[in-house]
Amino acid sequence: MTEAEWLGCEHPPTMLETLWKRSRATERKLRLLDCECCRHIWHLLNDPRSRRAVESAEQYTEGRIDRQMLERAAVEARAAIRHARPESDAAEFAAATAAMFAARAAAEAVSWDGLHRTSAAAAMAAGAVSSPDDWEPSKHSEEVWQSGVLRDIFGNPFRTVTVNPEWLSWNGGTIRKIAQASYDDRAFDRMPILADALEDAGCTDADILDHCRGAGPHVRGCWVVDLLLGKE
Repeated sequence: MTEAEWLGCEHPPTMLETLWKRSRATERKLRLLDCECCRHIWHLLNDPRSRRAVESAEQYTEGRIDRQMLERAAVEARAAIRHARPESDAAEFAAATAAMFAARAAAEAVSWDGLHRTSAAAAMAAGAVSSPDDWEPSKHSEEVWQSGVLRDIFGNPFRTVTVNPEWLSWNGGTIRKIAQASYDDRAFDRMPILADALEDAGCTDADILDHCRGAGPHVRGCWVVDLLLGKE
């Protein structure tokens, strides 16, 4: 895949394969990708056990719960699938399966097999919103959104962007504070504010500023926010 193909790609599995080959598929970001795909179909996760699985995957990623608690949530998510009825509500079944995959993938180290499970979580999430009447168009629409999320989380794997330490110390650490609040509160509507602050601090990097001011999607794990907070 070329840089131009990456920027225009609308097929998440192909993008994940590129990230793997370029050694950019970190455990934390893959876990967050899973969770964001599930959060996008939150309205279809009707069983509380499925929602807890996604939340547990996030908490484990942040180091707030241990592996045992995560694995317990994954087991409960599997039980939730048994209660879903694919013959009567395929969307709920697919959504519950995506949540289970998210929890299971979070418990594993990054590997080629684990990467495929992440791809499976995204695929099940895309399938969950697909209408039987227009399967391919609705599935493709979700894949387009997921592709945007991949670019938001992983950035451009063909470029390396660095942070000037002076930006972070500017105005009493204002930029880091904005980035941290955006991350903690999922308040990514503040990204243009972050761009303005970065510009005031002397940032002229078009990749950073354009991404902050872009339409998104912006989610937890956004490459600019992570870069400013020192997260991988």
